[in-house]
Amino acid sequence: MSYPLLWLGLSLLLVTVSLTAVLIVAIPTCTELVRAARSVEKLCDTLNRELPPTLESIRRTGLEITELTDELNNGVKSASDVVKRLELTLSKTQRQVSLVQQGTRRVAIGFKAAWQKWQSYPTQKDWSPKA
Repeated sequence: MSYPLLWLGLSLLLVTVSLTAVLIVAIPTCTELVRAARSVEKLCDTLNRELPPTLESIRRTGLEITELTDELNNGVKSASDVVKRLELTLSKTQRQVSLVQQGTRRVAIGFKAAWQKWQSYPTQKDWSPKA
């Protein structure tokens, strides 16, 4: 500690060397930061140009999907109504066919009974007086 000016000079030299080293490292870092900032700016410009039309297209696509879903639901409902009417008509037709079959059986039984009665009915020969 006998030479305070020497130590002061060495300290100033070390501070100067340190600041020079920091500046040497900081200049390329700042250059890269500027380049990154430009890239981010270009990306933001691209997003500002491209994003609104893309979002609008997505919105329109969503509306079209909603319309198609509504049309599909209406078509399914219409088809369901047709099937219900068809089932109702089919059940009515089955009941009518059953009634026709019953009526046919009754007519057939009636004809059979009439035929049997007609066959057993006496003819004019049988009506002649027996002597």
